[in-house]
Amino acid sequence: MSQTVDRALTILASLGEGPASLEQAAAKIGVHKSTALRLLRTLQEHGFVHRQSDQRYRLGGRLFALAHQALEGIDIRQVAAPYLAVLNERYGHTVHLSVLEEDEVLYLDKVEAKYPDHGRSWLGEASRIGKRAPAVATAAGKVLLADLPAEKLAAFLEGADFPARTPQSIRGPEDFRVELAEVRRRGWAVDQAEYQESVNCIAAPIAGTEGTAIAACSISAPVRIASVTELSKLLPELLCTVEAISLAYGGSPTPRWCENRCGAKHEVRASRT
Repeated sequence: MSQTVDRALTILASLGEGPASLEQAAAKIGVHKSTALRLLRTLQEHGFVHRQSDQRYRLGGRLFALAHQALEGIDIRQVAAPYLAVLNERYGHTVHLSVLEEDEVLYLDKVEAKYPDHGRSWLGEASRIGKRAPAVATAAGKVLLADLPAEKLAAFLEGADFPARTPQSIRGPEDFRVELAEVRRRGWAVDQAEYQESVNCIAAPIAGTEGTAIAACSISAPVRIASVTELSKLLPELLCTVEAISLAYGGSPTPRWCENRCGAKHEVRASRT
């Protein structure tokens, strides 16, 4: 790599930690102030660096614009696909990737179960890619709704319908608020035959660049094959998976589980605020 390019990139990375004076920038790359000033002026001309009124330098608006364009080009489905495949391969259950659209979850991707015979009791077409399901009756919907701002959640609950799809379905907004509070506290959700009487499911959120849930990863299994208790044994692996997807996407999750479960030690990223 060109020495000049390397120095410029080093300065930009250091400014990501906060504004810096000319002296601090020069010290960061180990050069004289005049060399650092030339680099900073070039970066400033292209909008990558901004000089503040206190003479310190910070990251410029052009850099944020490029970052936004880059992130828009990242397809969460493409990023998540290999992780979903590994989770499915390891345990054999159906794995879904879902997003929230108004009052429903939309299935973006699905890796089918590897059971020899699904039988009539399996989820099948109800969760194929592109299909929708009521957010209030699914584990994926719960983890995505639990991360909504208070005002958006209140507006959702005001107009939400709570159909009694199965005897286990939640019947009203107050019970659902209690359920979401628990989901928020523990970081994952369960659907105990609430969407379909024959299916159990657990789900966890995938964090985006703002640290909020942008999608959900879930593991589903027929009641006859895995109880909620049995599925819950897979929670460490599921939580590790969503951490990994979040980091691959560019999010900033708290790596609570990965190090314990699979040995991955992820760097704790600096706050974006």
